[in-house]
Amino acid sequence: MATHNDLGKLAEDLAAEFLLKNGYKILVRNFRFQKAEIDIIAEKDNLIIVTEVKARSTDAFMLPQEAVTKTKIKSIVSAANHYLEEFNKNQEVRFDIISVLPDEKGKLIIEHIPDAFEAFDAN
Repeated sequence: MATHNDLGKLAEDLAAEFLLKNGYKILVRNFRFQKAEIDIIAEKDNLIIVTEVKARSTDAFMLPQEAVTKTKIKSIVSAANHYLEEFNKNQEVRFDIISVLPDEKGKLIIEHIPDAFEAFDAN
């Protein structure tokens, strides 16, 4: 299995491929604002889709999406607000999570969770 950083990069690449295959337009990857980072910002159906990608080599301790804490949500929302202002975007925003986890045979499985959280979840 890949190391932690390799798995994260691979998961982000797989997530971006998944989104493209499903009709999303990738606007930016790894958007940074202060200490926050958004893995993928995409667009579909006139929505801005802010996507957090989480990968784990096992779900023995927690599912990947369970690692998206209130603190992480606050950070993502802050970066998303900055992105919208910087690029003068006026569309509605949806926050998704894509989790990547190997199955019993080691094949990486993608689970897309649309509308996984809302900006007010950060409060």
